[in-house]
Amino acid sequence: MSNPRLAGRYAKSLLDLALERNQLEEVYSDVKLLQSICKTNSDFVNVLKSPVIGPEKKDKIFDSITAGKVNELTSAFLKLLVNKTRESNLPEIVKAFTYQYNEYKGIKEVKITTAVPMSSDLQEIILQKIKSNTPYKEVQLQTAVKDELIGGFTLEVGDTLIDASILRDLNDVKKQFKNNEYIHNIR
Repeated sequence: MSNPRLAGRYAKSLLDLALERNQLEEVYSDVKLLQSICKTNSDFVNVLKSPVIGPEKKDKIFDSITAGKVNELTSAFLKLLVNKTRESNLPEIVKAFTYQYNEYKGIKEVKITTAVPMSSDLQEIILQKIKSNTPYKEVQLQTAVKDELIGGFTLEVGDTLIDASILRDLNDVKKQFKNNEYIHNIR
């Protein structure tokens, strides 16, 4: 069950504590590790969400996965999640933490989706264009490939979507033909 408010609060608490202890970068790298584990291992996420598996067992699972890989603050935070039975929200919490970290650092995530993979030169040109036309200090470019776009791209910056794909153009033409916009109404 999605709970963005809860995820935001836990993420904010972790961010504030990491700032207070001057461990922000260490905690951020730990969160990236946890985010990677959550994205690549659906069994791990299912274990976190399982009401059948007890807190002691989940705590041991966290310890076995993160032992020697995360600092003590992150480890204590994971134990807190298990004690408060909020471990099932870990994927949302790490996503919220990453968002809040980027906001704190002035980093903007931009996602561009194309029909074919982009070259690194083209990615750099797009990055420079975004930086010159926006007030963002730093931009992280994420790329994705979707064949169904046929050509062009979609660009997501925060809540804004710019769709310059051939698929959208074809859908617009399809709508125009359905509405008969080119046939005059004679009545």
